[in-house]
Amino acid sequence: VQLQASGGGLVQAGGSLRLSCAASGRTSGNYALGWFRQAPGKEREFVATISWTGGTAYYADVVKGRFTISRDNANTVYLQMNSLKPEDTAVYYCAARWRYDGDYDPLKYEYWGQGTLVTVSS
Repeated sequence: VQLQASGGGLVQAGGSLRLSCAASGRTSGNYALGWFRQAPGKEREFVATISWTGGTAYYADVVKGRFTISRDNANTVYLQMNSLKPEDTAVYYCAARWRYDGDYDPLKYEYWGQGTLVTVSS
């Protein structure tokens, strides 16, 4: 599975961005998708995940109520980010795992996209 993330950029605090991630290659079968992020000097952290059917989603507490994960078909996932804060600045990665449900642990994901940079200015 290949994952291609896009949609990052520079935005002012309080603004919005929408990230996209398209999966290609071996995409038949049930797989969950997730978003993680990594700020400079920090470890990669969980942001959100969505199940194979899109029926179940989980969020990190720091983004709950501001970010929304969705998937419009089996192979594309989105992350709508509203009310962005400077501390949201990071490289955002999408990831896939061959399970019905997602997971908080990045080690549980088999495939990763290249990342897209989100910079939030104050």
